[in-house]
Amino acid sequence: MSTDGPSAGEWIGRDLGKRTAAYDERDVILYALAVGAAPADLDLVFEKRLRVLPTFALTKAQWAPDTLGSLGAFDTRTTMHASQRLRVLRPLPPAGELTMASHVARVWDKGSAAIFEVEVESEFFVATWSLFAPGRGGFGGERGPSAPGRRDTPPRHELRLATRPDQPALYRLLGDRHHMHIDPEAAKAAGMPRPFMHGLCTLAAVTLPLAAAVGAHPADLVELEGRFASPVFPGDRLDVRGWEPGGPGEGMLFDAAVNGTSVLTGGRAQFRVST
Repeated sequence: MSTDGPSAGEWIGRDLGKRTAAYDERDVILYALAVGAAPADLDLVFEKRLRVLPTFALTKAQWAPDTLGSLGAFDTRTTMHASQRLRVLRPLPPAGELTMASHVARVWDKGSAAIFEVEVESEFFVATWSLFAPGRGGFGGERGPSAPGRRDTPPRHELRLATRPDQPALYRLLGDRHHMHIDPEAAKAAGMPRPFMHGLCTLAAVTLPLAAAVGAHPADLVELEGRFASPVFPGDRLDVRGWEPGGPGEGMLFDAAVNGTSVLTGGRAQFRVST
């Protein structure tokens, strides 16, 4: 896709419109299964006692970064999802509608690339996509924050998370149907040896063992963020490390690796823990 036209910096503040998306209990249950909930997790997979994982909202807000790409802000063939943030304002009901508004909050100038931050707001959440766009930097903007460094203290929690071969096939039914997550030929065209996990699926999946480690329910997530460092392939086992909060309200800090290769960095998850 051509990106002739406004420089990357001129997209700052661009209104991306509004969208209302309906969903039902079936969508919520399918999502929970796609990100790793077990059949025994009845309050995530059984409609009579259903709670909604807050990260489900991201599947309904994916239209916003897709809209920015379709407007020509960056080349959709080369732009990558760099990181994700989510702030939960209210629990999602098991079925209903989400009315959302979106805009381009910031564009950082990294020299050879730009990072577009797309913010989506609703009464239930505020979510921010950071999109790394090669070739769109050099417009004279602010460089923005640097990636957080590696922690030099031993983790409090060391967890293992086994992904399943069917997770991308399930997750794509929630809306993100990019072919590279299911079709081997499309994955090869994208430079990958085989289909790989959706980054948001991996990030959400990690919240389940993190919640268990701190004695919380994963539906009680209130804040989440993480950077996507490398792809995860269906069936990979993630080694997840978690550190105690560095300060009040900071939440657990975490990262994840597969066979020693970082796949999630700069992670932070905060849960509401019952006392």
